[in-house]
Amino acid sequence: MKNLFSKFLKDESGATAIEYGLLAALIAVGIITVVGQVGDNLTTTFTSVKDGLAPK
Repeated sequence: MKNLFSKFLKDESGATAIEYGLLAALIAVGIITVVGQVGDNLTTTFTSVKDGLAPK
């Protein structure tokens, strides 16, 4: 029983999986932020183009 418990304490595969999960979540938040900002800039650009092409 003690041998099984010591193996469990030395096993770091779960910690590695959690680290990869946190890294993936951080990358996802960064991508969402960048895509949101690019989307806002595109909306502004297309609105300017639309207004420029509108008849006066």
